[in-house]
Amino acid sequence: MKQHSTNKSYLALAIAAALTSSVTLAEEAADASPAVQEKGLERIEVTARKSLETLQSVPVAVTSIGSDQLDQNGISVMTEIQQFSPNTTLQSSRGTNSTLTAFIRGVGQEDPLWGYEPGVGIYIDDVYIARPQGAVLDIVDIERVEVLRGPQGSLYGKNTIGGAIKYVTKKMSGEMEFDLQATFGNYGRQDYKIAGKLPVVEEKLYFGFALASLTRDGYGEFLESALPNQDTENYNKDVFAGRFTVEFEPTDDLFFRFNYDKTVDDSNAKGGYRLLPSIVTDAPVPDSVYDSYTSLPTKNLVENEGWSLTAEYYINDDWSVKSVTAARENYSPTNIDFDNTPLQIFDVPAIYDDEQFSQEFQLNYNGEGLSFVSGLYYFDSESCGHYDAIIFQSLTADKGGCNSSESIAAYAQGSYNVTDKLSFTLGARYTEEEKVANVTSDLYFSIEYPESGWIPDYTRGDLPQTEVLNGDKTWSRFTPKVGVEYQVDEDMMLFASYSQGFKSGTFNPRATTNEPAVNPEIVDSIELGIKSEWFDQLRVNATIFALEHKDRQYKSVVPNEDPTVLDSRLGNIGQSEGMGLELEVEYAATEALHFNFAFGYIDTEFTEVLSWNGTEYEDISDTYTVANTPDTTANLGVTYDIETSVGSFVANANYYYRGEYDLVEVGNVLTQDAYGLLNLGINWYSTDGDWTAALHWKNITDEEYMVGAYNFTGGQDDDGNWLPGFGGDTTLIGYYGDPSTVSLTIGYSF
Repeated sequence: MKQHSTNKSYLALAIAAALTSSVTLAEEAADASPAVQEKGLERIEVTARKSLETLQSVPVAVTSIGSDQLDQNGISVMTEIQQFSPNTTLQSSRGTNSTLTAFIRGVGQEDPLWGYEPGVGIYIDDVYIARPQGAVLDIVDIERVEVLRGPQGSLYGKNTIGGAIKYVTKKMSGEMEFDLQATFGNYGRQDYKIAGKLPVVEEKLYFGFALASLTRDGYGEFLESALPNQDTENYNKDVFAGRFTVEFEPTDDLFFRFNYDKTVDDSNAKGGYRLLPSIVTDAPVPDSVYDSYTSLPTKNLVENEGWSLTAEYYINDDWSVKSVTAARENYSPTNIDFDNTPLQIFDVPAIYDDEQFSQEFQLNYNGEGLSFVSGLYYFDSESCGHYDAIIFQSLTADKGGCNSSESIAAYAQGSYNVTDKLSFTLGARYTEEEKVANVTSDLYFSIEYPESGWIPDYTRGDLPQTEVLNGDKTWSRFTPKVGVEYQVDEDMMLFASYSQGFKSGTFNPRATTNEPAVNPEIVDSIELGIKSEWFDQLRVNATIFALEHKDRQYKSVVPNEDPTVLDSRLGNIGQSEGMGLELEVEYAATEALHFNFAFGYIDTEFTEVLSWNGTEYEDISDTYTVANTPDTTANLGVTYDIETSVGSFVANANYYYRGEYDLVEVGNVLTQDAYGLLNLGINWYSTDGDWTAALHWKNITDEEYMVGAYNFTGGQDDDGNWLPGFGGDTTLIGYYGDPSTVSLTIGYSF
């Protein structure tokens, strides 16, 4: 860690030299070849700047994965998207299957508790998803997924300091269609999907729907449970997802879309793998990393639903207005056994209950030499929760409360062409946000659960609820973006930009006193990039970036002689920085053979973490690490098309590499070694286009790799022996990614 400043200087020189070389080669290639040919690269469209543009014309580091690529690679869930986007981490959170941990360029949020704000924004058709619960979305009837890297503060606003991930669903047109799909695989996997569209009034009114039932047995099991008659599957899947859409286009200039979706995830709570034997129980460390023990119910539930209404009117060829109205809610009763033993050493049954409403109005212009997007945005949410931390098999630390947010913003961003080649981008957003929070905190000398019936025969009595925090604070923030673009020729663009983003201020949901709110986190970022195409066969997009992440919100535990007191304070105590490179290459070697390569490198470290030691503040940044952020990510893929008399085949393979990364930010004792995932697939399409089949084999070498962890040990003594920590046990827990899986998908369209 101490060598990072020196390394960054060499890294900057190396990246600058590489980009300079790329510019020279691109200029030579453009002079020597025609710009457009019949065969070659696919034209990719994105909405990264809230208007439809080609990927190569957008001065933003963005990866777009279309529906064909999703299908051909057998991508069925959001977390697999990380393989195709450099410096991106998307993982299922600890303890649940559908809570998202998202980091881009070392910026994110690992704590999903209510009140904490994410660092990467998730959007479905321009609607912001405020909470990580249920955000591990399954890929159902998607047009494309866009990953925007770097702060998106001017157009997307708060909580996009790392970047944004956008789901774009398919727009309807044409005649009636129905698609049926079934997937069968090992671990008892059975997925059934049906999607369709029905023209109610030709070319005017459409009704569409998509339904999915997604089930799989567990990768492991709960070897021992304190409760009878439990479902012992661990890492299983039981999800139902549905969406229906109504689209109405009364004239060529006016468009309406209404969406409703609901997801019910009945998958079991996820049990972690004990990396150390318990000193309290005699249960051994399991043989499989997917096996666990528990003293809580294994049942778990995540319910997510929402609706949105989009209206768009094209005033003339240059001007348009747009309105997006949306509401969502989430309910999640969950069980997290932190110690993963049959004893109640450190168990946390909890309830998450969230609601949100948003309204956005846009006024957009796209004319000769000038284009801009502007808008007004209103957001109102209430994020509530209640948990009972059961410790020492006899005590319950009870926490509850709500953290509500009301936010109003105005934004504008435009690009002006000074000449045919030179343009400037200027954007800004002003946000005013109010947070209101309350926290209750109690200690019961008994074992309690959030509500009656949580375990058989349990009734929650009339327990006291002591309010320890009642806060109200308002912040305002101006977040700018400045950029310059130079179009060398029709095949190559250079760009540079400065942008800023902020993550909301908040109150501590684990407060034990009426402590003040923490201020927003701020990320300042600069980028230098190139987007180029050579011979219409080779696409090379590269970005170098540097960022400074200030006022990072971190909790610290205040020492207390009473071991039952976990006094967690929240403050703006951290600052980090990062510098890196992202490279995306696509090469159409022939009409049939395509290669793609994505590479990301980042050098990141904490530069300051202030901690109160009882007499003064001291810098303890050497005990902090930027978690979930490998220094290197890379993906190499190949696709080969084969035409035969019985239909066409598309064979593909990719190898995904993640460098070494730490699992815990504070006092890290767990580091995941570098690993690689090898995936193969073959897809068949019938000659009439009605039938499809696909066979996919993922993680062929059956790599074991951690995606999350908990550390509640007391550290190690001078002899390397592990010491007991909170709960009186040596609790060091790992959660793992998917093992080797094989699946066969059959589809029929009519």
